[in-house]
This record gives sequence, C-alpha cells and structure tokens, in this order.
Amino acid sequence: MFAEKILFDSFQNNWQKIIQKLMQFFLIMSPYLFCSSLDLLPALSGEESTKCFFQELVNILLNYVSASFRRNSKVLDFHHPHQLKEGLEGFRLELPDQPENLEQLLVDCRDTLKYGIKTGHPRFFNQLSSGLDVIGLAGEWLTSTANTNMFTYEVSPVFILMEEVLLRKMQEIVGWSEEMGDGIFCPGGTISNLYSVHLARYYFFPEVKTKGMTDLPRLTLFTSAHSHYSVKKSAAVLGIGSENVVVVKCDDRGRMIPAELEYSIITAKDKGCVPIYVNATAGTTVYGAFDPIRVIADICERHRLWLHVDAAWGGGLLMSKRHRMKLEGIERAWSVTWNPHKMMGAPLQCSAILVKKKGLLQECNQLCAEYLFQTDKHYDTSYDTGDKTIQCGRHVDVFKLWLMWKAKGLEGFGSQVNKCLENAEYLFNKIKQRPDFELVFNSKPEHSNVCFWYIPPSLRNMPPVHNVQLYSQMMENGMTMIGYQPLGDKVNFFRCVISNPATQTEDVDFLLEEIARIGQDIKLQLTETN
Repeated sequence: MFAEKILFDSFQNNWQKIIQKLMQFFLIMSPYLFCSSLDLLPALSGEESTKCFFQELVNILLNYVSASFRRNSKVLDFHHPHQLKEGLEGFRLELPDQPENLEQLLVDCRDTLKYGIKTGHPRFFNQLSSGLDVIGLAGEWLTSTANTNMFTYEVSPVFILMEEVLLRKMQEIVGWSEEMGDGIFCPGGTISNLYSVHLARYYFFPEVKTKGMTDLPRLTLFTSAHSHYSVKKSAAVLGIGSENVVVVKCDDRGRMIPAELEYSIITAKDKGCVPIYVNATAGTTVYGAFDPIRVIADICERHRLWLHVDAAWGGGLLMSKRHRMKLEGIERAWSVTWNPHKMMGAPLQCSAILVKKKGLLQECNQLCAEYLFQTDKHYDTSYDTGDKTIQCGRHVDVFKLWLMWKAKGLEGFGSQVNKCLENAEYLFNKIKQRPDFELVFNSKPEHSNVCFWYIPPSLRNMPPVHNVQLYSQMMENGMTMIGYQPLGDKVNFFRCVISNPATQTEDVDFLLEEIARIGQDIKLQLTETN
C-alpha cells in the first residue's frame, strides 16, 4: 500500500504539472487559434496581432539558434523523403485550399526547423558552408524586411552603395589598384564562374553578343581535374560545349600541373582550336588544394589567355596574414570568384565575381531597357547596376556581409580563418596517430579539408574500403554529419570540412570517436548475424 501511495502521489504531481503546462500553452496560443493571416497587418487593428505573431516566431527562432550551439542536441533528425511527404506528427507538406490559422503556421515553422539540418551546429562537417553567425543572421532578417531589389539606385540606395564599398575592399585585398576593378554579387559561386567565362568570351569576341556563336572558331577552356564542375556547366550553358573544356592533370595533392597546362594549350592550338580561358582553383572542393596561380599566370600571359581564379572556397584565406600566401599571384587574375558564405561564415548565399577590367561587365551585359534604366534620371545613373548583370531582379546579399565586417573587422575574419585551419590540422594529426583511420594523402592540409578512411581491425592490412552502412548509421544517429565521395581511383572516403568558428577540438575528437564507435557496433552486429 505504501508503494502504491507513492506511485499515486507521483502520478498526481506529474499530472498537475502537465495541466499547468497545457494551460500555459493555451494562454500563449489562444490569440492564434481563431486568427489567420488576414488579421495581421495591413489589416485595420492588425498591429497587435502582428506583434504577437512575430514575438512567437522570434521565440521559435531563438530556441532553434540556441539549440544549434548545444552539443547534446542533434545535428539532424533524419527521415526518408517518403516519411516527410506522408506527414509526421501533424506536419503536412500539402497546400490547403482554405487558409489555416496562425497557430498552425507557427507549428509549421517549428516543424520545418525540427526536420531540417542544424548547419550551425559545431559538429556539422558536411559542407563548405557551415556555422551560424548571429550578426549575419540579423543582417539577413533585416534584408528580408526591406524586401527590395538591387537593380537601380532609386529602389535600393543604401544597399547599392554598400555593394560598391564591399567590392572595392575585396578588390583591394586581392591586390588590384584603385584604377582597376569591377564586380557584382551573384547567386552562388557557379553563377560567378559562369560570369567569368561569359566575360572572357566577350572580351576576345565581342561580336558574340549580337551574332552568337555562328561565326566563332572552336573555343577552348582549361581547368584542373580537381576543379569545380561549374566550369564545364558554364561551357554547356553558354554554347561553348562541355567537350571543349580541357581537363588538366593534377599532382597527387590535387594541384594543377603547370607543364601539363602549357602542353594542353599547345595541343589545342595544333588541333585548330582557339584557347581563351584558364581557370585556376584556390581551394578545391574535395582536397582543398591551391593551384600555383603565379606560374599559371605566366603561362596565360605567354598565350594571351584570360586567367580566372575560382577562390569560392579559398578566398576567405586572403583575410588571414598567416595563410594568404597560399593565393600568391591572385592579383594577376583577370577575374576572381569569392564566396564569403563559405570560410567567412556569411549566411547563404553570398558570392561575388570580381573583374579586373572596369566597365567590361556593363559592355558585356548592357541592353538599356528603357522602362528601368532611363538616362534622364535626376541622380548619377552609374549607380543603376542592374544592366551589368545577367539577371534583372537581384537579391540583396551585401548587407549581412557588410554588417559582419563592421562587427569583426579584417582582424576578426583573419582569426576566424586561422582557428578553422588549426582545427583541421588538429584532426589531421589525430588521424595520423590512430591505427583505425587512414589519411587519403599524408601531407598537411592546405585548407580545412581533411580526407580519410575508417579502417576496422579486420581490414587493417588491406586496401581501404568505404562502409556505406557506417555513414547511414551516423545519419540515423544524427549527432554529427560529414560528407563522403570517391575521387579518381580512390574508393569513397570521408571529407571533413571545418568552416564553423563554433567548432572546437572536442568536436573533432567526438567525430572520430563516433565513427569508431559506430564502426565497432556494425562489426558486432555482423558478427552476431553470422
């Protein structure tokens, strides 16, 4: 009887707590039970409802941000596509015919974050872009609130000037003089690289703008075997053709071999092709390798070729006094891609194409639409940047970076880069000391990419293999996330990328221990099955 009384009292106390929680929830949510978006601004008397709605939404966002930095929280709550499409715990992707109330919309906001990936988590190592910069996030919120367009000064005066300031600063860091330099912020590095090919073709053959490819010779582009696929994609989109992109051999560390580049250029000329463009990569996607830009620039000068540097990943190292020498020679590039949403930690998306020759962007893309780019406006119309771009409408990607730069300064960004590369070197050294892991290459990483295999005891004296079951189990567990891929003759290996300033050495240790633990569990399961 005494034990039963304890159980009853415990149940009663817990039940009272549950009732209290439900009452608190009802008091908070009651304003939204019978309200819809029609009750928010610009509805008459909609200000209070809008304020309450936003306060609840901000609470949801703050809880998510806080959870993203807690190491005991999951990086992801993995579900298969069919599970999300079928619906989970009231979360439905289908669109209704009738408006749903605000309570349901807030629930949908929570669930959207719940079933997504916490890319700001210190143990998210899966992508080149990671982290959750609070200042950058604030900048993105303000940008969405302003909801304007980047094509003319009249609708975006402050943001247009911010873009000019940022581009000028980035060009200065690259090493171009004040007399040189132009640029634009683009929707991602692939589009920035597309601009570089587009501009190179126009520079050598300006008639292509009006007459197309019909009378042009067979143009040839050159890029390394480890470069980003966007170079080939750009050739396909622009009508040059992906088969006219010559893939140049790399050394075992993933860097373009200059002698192979020159040989490829001469061979293309002998075949009657017209080389116009070389892409040098500063920070390859998989290995994080840096092509020897200075030597490649010499070759481009000899053959009068457009040199583009794809520094989408490696551009952030220019902010570091310790590491910027890895991009030696970048000032000789004709164009540069630089993605601050990667190593600099700006929220997605934030990418720039920098162009050495001033005015070329305008010449190449300008079509003078009279309904938008009138020449008789009462202000300096050179600030109407929309005709420099392929797009018409353009999202504001500059404010978040401008605000972050104000908050950190050049020194702050430099320290952030240094810390990420220190963590990568820590991981590299840890793997070297462990018999259950093997590095894909034994030299110290140039960037923050570290590539490796997990080697279970039974396979220690055999060539590396990749256990897909291990990766799948890691995703199911959700406590960390890391990418993998094959490359050339190398079977699938893990690629750890560290670009999150919140990541500490304890997170690197956790990653290795988690892989080893899951690998051991899989081995035990297989043993028991057999």
